[in-house]
Amino acid sequence: MRILLMTDKLIMGGAEIYFCKLENLLEKEFSKDASFFTAAAGGELIEKIRNRTNFIPLTRKRHLVNLVRLCREVKKREIDVIHANSLRMVFYAIGIKMMVRKKLKIIYTKHNVTFFEKHNKRLLVRLLNSSINRVITVSDHERENLLRIGVKPEKVITIHNGVDLSQFSYHQKNSEKSVFHIGILGRLSEEKNHKLFLDIAKSLKNVSGLMFHIAGNGPELSRIKEIIKEYDLTDRVVLLGEVNAPEKFIADMDVLLLTSHREVFPMVLLEAMAVGTPIISVNTGGISEAIDDNETGFLISNYSVQAFIEKIMEMRANDMVRDSFSRSGRIKVESQFTSENMTKLTLNEYLNL
Repeated sequence: MRILLMTDKLIMGGAEIYFCKLENLLEKEFSKDASFFTAAAGGELIEKIRNRTNFIPLTRKRHLVNLVRLCREVKKREIDVIHANSLRMVFYAIGIKMMVRKKLKIIYTKHNVTFFEKHNKRLLVRLLNSSINRVITVSDHERENLLRIGVKPEKVITIHNGVDLSQFSYHQKNSEKSVFHIGILGRLSEEKNHKLFLDIAKSLKNVSGLMFHIAGNGPELSRIKEIIKEYDLTDRVVLLGEVNAPEKFIADMDVLLLTSHREVFPMVLLEAMAVGTPIISVNTGGISEAIDDNETGFLISNYSVQAFIEKIMEMRANDMVRDSFSRSGRIKVESQFTSENMTKLTLNEYLNL
């Protein structure tokens, strides 16, 4: 069996990291079962691709050029399965199948809320039911959403994201530090709701011994800088930009916050649990499938600044709670959310088509 994995571009992001993990582990552990090829436009994650010989470079905007190149490669390499890592790549896969006139199997991993879910659910359902052999969702919450709008149950399977436990190793927290570090890691975009993070920092700016850290880059950077200045938080909030070693940033934090308006199943949750950094998160999307409230972290039922503050102060004051969450989170990741398990389950889907 010959499998082509495709994603839009290799920029820093959860879906792109997932793509790189699959490529790395499939090539390393399962090359005897199948041959694997990858295709994507460039980005900082391109250095993560293990087998560059089997990598097909794409452009970011010249879609017709991409399709012609991919059709040629699919014929040349005798591809049997295309695994699309975004809805755009689904359209690519369908176009390739029509152009090469070959009975290709198509798998789609759905990482986020798509344009069609917001504006044309009927078209999305028709597309998935008629043209896709298997849809992989990264949370049961997302699977249930697809079934609710009419996607056939036999088409959809949940395979949770997995974390590399060797990269995200466990770190015992130092309870004697004079400063309590509160962080957020993610793309600086509207749906991540950094405004709430900064509202929390503003409400706590007169509490000594707290520092807030924002890691990531994106279109909301200028607005975030303006809010920091408006709230007079320049001495309390550190903007780090893109971090090349997320495992170190997360391990350096005493607690990580998730304030997003919407999430499917964010990778940063698993990474924080793996390194032993407790999490306080809005309970949205599939987050509760990783975080057990009051066991592996705190879940907030709404976007209340006060609710976040109460949990932050409880976490800061109670070493036993923080240590318990830290250990329980690592144990849960080890048992349920490893990269190896994610990759094995994905390979099974290829082989069972």
